[in-house]
Amino acid sequence: MRGFANALPIVIGMLLLTSLLTTLVPQGSLERLFGRGEVWDVIVAAILGSLAAGHPLAGYVLGGELLDRGVSLVAVTALLVSWVTVGVVQLPAEALLLGRRFAIVRNLWCLVFAVAVAYLTVGTLRLVA
Repeated sequence: MRGFANALPIVIGMLLLTSLLTTLVPQGSLERLFGRGEVWDVIVAAILGSLAAGHPLAGYVLGGELLDRGVSLVAVTALLVSWVTVGVVQLPAEALLLGRRFAIVRNLWCLVFAVAVAYLTVGTLRLVA
């Protein structure tokens, strides 16, 4: 119970910061970042998803809007996977609870795998369709 009480201020701060980041970045500015090539789009999407970690349902709405506006499926997939697996904003809380080295290594691996999963998912869809 004491550990939870110690972590509560950090968790609340993390949630507030996540909400602030997702509110401050308008969708129109996101669209301008994409369209410079598939590799660039995937890297940008994975980094943005890492920074704007949030609830998966909010990510799906954002992903749908980006798809409607012409952003590639592989970039949107990288955004969604990193959105729910990488948590740069949540890093302080994770480091406090699980250890700094573990938190950093986990986030870096999740970022790498978010890009890999995006390419594998879209590649599989292209094979099936």
